[in-house]
Amino acid sequence: MRILISPNAFKGSLTASQAAEAIAQGIRPVLPEARLTLLPLSDGGDGLVDVLEYALGGKRIFCRVADPLGRKIKASFLLLDSDGSRLTAYGSRIAVIELASASGLVLLKSHERNPLRTTTYGTGELIRKAMDHGARMVLVGLGGSATNDGGAGLLRALGVRFLDGAGQALLGGAKMLLGLAQIDLKGLDSRTRRVQFVAVTDVRNCLLGRLGCSRVYGPQKGASSGQVSLLEKALSRYARIIQRDLGKRVGHVPGGGAAGGTGAGMQAFLSARIEPGAPLVFKYLGMQEHLKFADWIITGEGTLDRQSFYGKAPMELAYLARKHRKPVVVLCGRMEKGLQKRLESLGVVRVYSLMECGERNSMRRAGTLLKKLAFRATRECFCF
Repeated sequence: MRILISPNAFKGSLTASQAAEAIAQGIRPVLPEARLTLLPLSDGGDGLVDVLEYALGGKRIFCRVADPLGRKIKASFLLLDSDGSRLTAYGSRIAVIELASASGLVLLKSHERNPLRTTTYGTGELIRKAMDHGARMVLVGLGGSATNDGGAGLLRALGVRFLDGAGQALLGGAKMLLGLAQIDLKGLDSRTRRVQFVAVTDVRNCLLGRLGCSRVYGPQKGASSGQVSLLEKALSRYARIIQRDLGKRVGHVPGGGAAGGTGAGMQAFLSARIEPGAPLVFKYLGMQEHLKFADWIITGEGTLDRQSFYGKAPMELAYLARKHRKPVVVLCGRMEKGLQKRLESLGVVRVYSLMECGERNSMRRAGTLLKKLAFRATRECFCF
């Protein structure tokens, strides 16, 4: 029997690779002869670098960059070299960056969260360092941000100047965009014209509007209702000035609202492609080939809810597995009620939740409990 073990991260508890290892440990005592393939997943959010490093190798490059409030921290990116590998089709040297590693919500204490102040500047520093190492393609995973600055901080780190009505440079986060009058591209790092940028998104929200990044995600990043209105006003001005000075419309591009509008900023200034994370990761991992040879697929994530059906990797995998007529078992931290029919329509045979273990500290003991859950799932689903 061939079993493909391909979970997402269990946020706050386990990385995707740790989750895959725990599941494998639960399966082996029951089916010691089974052939297990571990292929951790990411949909462009936290864990993108870990997942691609686990599957493809590469080299971690460490450097000091600014966090969302400008404090120096240690961050890293992954450098992949295609020489002699299956990555030849994607370019000679690829850098994989997680915005969250420099500009993420996890870097701030709860009282520090304020998307009017936070900035993506540190992510721009990572991009600059990747170009220093010869990257010709840069993938930037946009999940988990603490920011709502439209990627303006990232662009400042690459040499773009945002000016007020007096021609003075504006600094800081989204608040500075309220005074934006002009964009100066003369200092933009010339290397960006020779690099292919991909904004890897785990959401499809636009920059502006009722479902735009400020209204949907601003409160999660610490914005009050009044601040949400200011954020929307700031990004609306940003979009107008971009259209006037760059001739590009970014306000309603799907995925442009990822990371507080960083997707839109990267598209406007760096000609970045905006790509949903799960299909892109599947392509790099060779998922279609793995599915051909698997008899069963086990996937999962920390929280299985309605949002899981909008581009999250485990449900995208279930959808793909259905095309190959392969049964799917899902292991999760917790599951929202009322999802059974949608799961069945994707070919999901069973769903197991850590909450079934009846332990309060399920997040703290997630690895051990996931192993037990996989043991149980194997006995109930695979032992005929």
